[in-house]
Amino acid sequence: MKSVPGRVLVGIVVTAALAATAACGAKDSDSDTGGSAAGSKKPAAQATPAAKEGLKPLTEAQLTKAAITKEDLKGYRVGNTPDDEIPEVSVPAKPATCQALADMFLLGTEPDATSRVSRSVTSLKATDGTVLRVGLLAQKEADAKKVVADLRTQSENCNSYEHTDYHYTEVKPVKAPALGDEAVAYSMTSDIEGTKIPVTYTVVRSGSTLAVFYAMSVLSEKAPDVPADVMEAQVTKIEKTA
Repeated sequence: MKSVPGRVLVGIVVTAALAATAACGAKDSDSDTGGSAAGSKKPAAQATPAAKEGLKPLTEAQLTKAAITKEDLKGYRVGNTPDDEIPEVSVPAKPATCQALADMFLLGTEPDATSRVSRSVTSLKATDGTVLRVGLLAQKEADAKKVVADLRTQSENCNSYEHTDYHYTEVKPVKAPALGDEAVAYSMTSDIEGTKIPVTYTVVRSGSTLAVFYAMSVLSEKAPDVPADVMEAQVTKIEKTA
């Protein structure tokens, strides 16, 4: 019989495999002054599409450079996440109003990120069985803002959902850190192969880049905290790279 950590890891791999195979006008101000030359005002300049989108995404090379390493995190082991654990496709969630939460489980977003990197982080001191992942998503700034807004709305209104035959319950917002330009955090309980696992997500937007922090506890019934030093180190490195 597999141990709880073993079943959890199997669940993560199965989830990734399932995901990888799934298909899935206002009037101008002149009218207020009778059109006279003395009283008329120039119409406000319209923002260009590029201006509305804001900052451009980091390149894949920049995003990779911005990812934390063991040199940035003393007391932690940092490793690459296998590509098959961050598949390119989205799997529908039930209900659809929880889709942003479901996509984030596999570092997915709508709109899609232009590039993604993921790292596993393991404390060399902690013995609480917490599994940590850090993901970086390169987005247009406007898209990154939309992703954060969607996650904030859904974490407040989506109590539970089903995704790739697994159930996620007790979804609720939690206090977000004062990092980057904005942040959103939430916790939930995942039911993977009959094992209930508490999970915490924190997503920080720094310019056009999203830093996703994922903490899963395999030994506790309480949702784990994402270590502050991990989040601070990663966001600081994004800011230096950008």
